[in-house]
Formats: sequence, structure tokens, C-alpha cells
Amino acid sequence: MKNVLVAVTGASPQVLTETIYALDQQGKPLPEEVFVITTKTSEQTLVNGLFKDGYWQKLLDEYELGNISFSQSNIWCIADDNGTLVDDAKSEEDQSIMANYITRKVAELTAQEDIAIHASIAGGRKTMAFYMGYAMSLYGREQDVLSHVFVNDEFEFVRDFFFPTKDDNWISGKNGQGKLNTKLANVTLAEIPFVRMRKQFESKLLEQIEEQTFSKTVAIMNNAATEKVEVRVNTKNRSISVLGIDIKVSAKLLALYLLILKQPHRTIKTGSRFVKEVDYSKQYLHEFYAMKGDARVYSTFGLEDVIDWQQGNLGNLKAMQAKFVQEVLSQFHSKLCKNLPAEALDKIKVHSDGAKGGATYHIDSALDVTVEGALSII
Repeated sequence: MKNVLVAVTGASPQVLTETIYALDQQGKPLPEEVFVITTKTSEQTLVNGLFKDGYWQKLLDEYELGNISFSQSNIWCIADDNGTLVDDAKSEEDQSIMANYITRKVAELTAQEDIAIHASIAGGRKTMAFYMGYAMSLYGREQDVLSHVFVNDEFEFVRDFFFPTKDDNWISGKNGQGKLNTKLANVTLAEIPFVRMRKQFESKLLEQIEEQTFSKTVAIMNNAATEKVEVRVNTKNRSISVLGIDIKVSAKLLALYLLILKQPHRTIKTGSRFVKEVDYSKQYLHEFYAMKGDARVYSTFGLEDVIDWQQGNLGNLKAMQAKFVQEVLSQFHSKLCKNLPAEALDKIKVHSDGAKGGATYHIDSALDVTVEGALSII
């Protein structure tokens, strides 16, 4: 069985050489191949320290570790579905992309029955370590291992320290202050026990999970263990929370969902009466305005801008059109579909009878919905 090391790293390539060193010193199996998950910003730091400065080869030579397959092509830079690389994973969107990427890579590796994975969470941002640990808990098998590596404080974050040397080797300390002898460094690798959930899922469910995003995976797992789906709408941050997943939604989309929730029997019919009366427009814009939505939406209803609404200048207010309802709900459901399993989506979505000349839309009257903000419980 082939041993593979996969690690998340940030701006400290040392965690790789430290991990390999510790495995050798502890007499544990060395990997035959190494893969690294990192960001675009950190990739060059890895290349410089490990390859250009030669610390990777120096470790292999000094401790006679043989040939461990690892090159720049084994550095996986986090990217979205379109191949756009993540620079530094600081934004909320970047975090989502990072979660999806790490989870998928672990799923791909664990799908190979002839390899054993040693996953390291020693490097990178804290969220990177969390996602790696989560992915291992979900996909990890009996032969797979999770670990962290530590070095004594004076050597931590020291630019020129990569592993303890056999002979005296003096380098500059933190921030270039003082001198340190790399021979005296202590590196400790600790294996982390983790719950292996893979066997708890039916093969069909596991296959479904492997094809999804991180958030959708969480929702699938929660849905499998939940009999009743509850919805929490937060108008302040414009989000819908379902099965432990917070889904950000624009005010334009969320306002229509709230409008339908407030109707008798949670139902609207977009017939001739609907497209002539402005009452629905007023109700919609009431919700929309409270969430500080994009001002351009007001023109859809015949208003010049938000000021007309604020000042009550509603002489030109137009009735809501059936096409608007259809398009907004399509966008709304598309947003939910990216984050929720089909079973959960069907329970919380706005259903339509598809009738020509005036479709009827409704939300399940039995659905438990809590709205934080303008409304309390619906």
C-alpha cells in the first residue's frame, strides 16, 4: 500500500520538512509521495524555501531518506470551480472555496483503496486545518492518519529553520535577533485521534456527498439525521439558515420569500388581479427597504429611486408583474440549490402550479419558519 502525505500549509513551508523529519525519528512509515494544499500567495514561499533554497533535498540527503516524490507539480493551489486561484483566503467567499477544495481533494485521495493517507494540519490558516480535519473525519479510513507537528518555541517561525541538523548549524533567531543552533531543536509529531464517519453512511449517500460542496455536504449529513427541517430567516444579514447552513441571499430575492410567507395560507396567485393592484408591490418594497436592498430595484416598480419610497411619492408605483415573480424565484431557488440537498430544498422552496395566465405560488404551511428582524414567528 502506497503511503501519501497531504498537508495544508500557509507561509511556513517548514511544516513539511518538520513532519518528514519527525516521522523518520519516530520510526513511522515515510510517505512515498507528498501533496500540499495552499494558496496562490503562499505557493512561491514554498517553492523558494523547499526547492530554490534546497531545504527539501538537504533533509533527504542528511537523513538518507531516499527518494520521496515531491515537486512543484505536487503543490495544489486552492481554486474555485472555474479555476480562479485564491490569493490569501481572507474573504468569506474565499473560505467557502477553500472548504470545497480541501474536501474534494481528500475525497479524491481516499477513493483510492491502494493508498494510506497521512494528513497534516500543522500549517495554514486555522480554518484550513479545520476543513482538513473535517474532511478526514468524513472520508478517512482505518489506514489513514491525522497529525500535527510542533517545534520548541525559539525555533517557531524562524525563517531559516527547516529541521534539526545532525551537526552544529547556527542561524539567526526570530526577527533576525540572536543565534540558534538547529542541532538543538526539538520537533514533535502528535497523531490526532479522529472519528471516522465513512462507514456510517450508505454507499449511495457517500457518493452523493463526494459530488457536493462543503456546505451542501454538511446539509446532506444534517438532513440524514433530521426528521424536521426548520428555517431561520435573518433580515439583518440577509440570510436563510437551514440544516446548519447559512445561505446569503440578496434583498431582492429574500423580500419576495418574506412577502409570500406573510400572505394568507402563504399563497399568492399571479392572475389578472395581482398584476393590476399595487398592494403587493408595497408589501414587497416594505421588506426590501428594511433590508437596504439595491436601489436599482425601485425602478422596476416605477419609482425613480429609494427617495421616492422614503418620502411616500408613490403616484407612479407599478404593480408587481408575474414575470418578476417567476424570475426572482428562479434565482432564489438556484441559490438554495447550490447549498442544500434536493429533499431539503423541496421542503422550503416556493412551489408553483405552473398554470398559464396566472400561476399560484405557495410555501408549505407546515414549514417551521423563524424570522429574525421585522417579523417574529410565521
